[in-house]
Amino acid sequence: MACDAGEICLVNGQPAGEVSARDRGLAYGDGLFETIRVAQGRLTLADYHFARLERDAARLRIALDLPMLITEASDLASRLGEGLIKLIITRGLGERGYAPSDGPATRIVLGAQLPDYPAEREEQGVVLYPCVTRLALQPALAGMKHLNRLEQVLARAEWQAPFGEGLVCDMLGKPVECTMSNLFLRHKGEWVTPEVIECGVRGVMRDYLLAKLAAQGEPVRQRAVELQELLDSDEVFCCNSVYGVWPVVGLMDKTWSPGPFTRQAQALARQAIL
Repeated sequence: MACDAGEICLVNGQPAGEVSARDRGLAYGDGLFETIRVAQGRLTLADYHFARLERDAARLRIALDLPMLITEASDLASRLGEGLIKLIITRGLGERGYAPSDGPATRIVLGAQLPDYPAEREEQGVVLYPCVTRLALQPALAGMKHLNRLEQVLARAEWQAPFGEGLVCDMLGKPVECTMSNLFLRHKGEWVTPEVIECGVRGVMRDYLLAKLAAQGEPVRQRAVELQELLDSDEVFCCNSVYGVWPVVGLMDKTWSPGPFTRQAQALARQAIL
């Protein structure tokens, strides 16, 4: 691992661009990560990001120095001004074999520029590619932002422009999420988002919108979703904590227009990340 030009990288609090070849994050994907948008020198949705990191580190039984991580990320955000901070926590160094090590975790804080997404995606929306790659059912890992992202790598390799995102289903063919975002659909007068209890990522923007929409009298049901139900929906959007909300305007033979409920969600997302 090495930092690109223009990036700022700390490893265990020290300026560095490399980790040990014995690090379990490199060998086994044994760790977690967060990608946090920085706006005006502050970490956006910080409470949500750090709550998820703490929760998932406990699930994996990785020792996490959360106060130190918050301090390092906040200091880097103030230097960065606008951009992204990626936090990576691994179980640290280990010997050969899968048995977990008892040593200290590796802590990586990386600052970078925002990705250059086409501006029209927010206003005009995106067409989803129906990915062939399926998500394995594994409740022990469901919801986590862990370092094992091969399913997402394979799914993302399936599509290119003009598609703006890819729809990913589970092994039973039920829509779960997109390659880098969560999914919301407006169906029979209410919001629904696919549950993430057997696979998928419990996204930070997803959690934020669940809370904010409920506070505005628009509660969101979390449950299993069928593909036909998604296609029959009145409005669909995808979301994450970097770009906010993109309306979905096409999938397979179905087309939508960005609707008023999606615009409401967009406004809530902008309040959080801008």
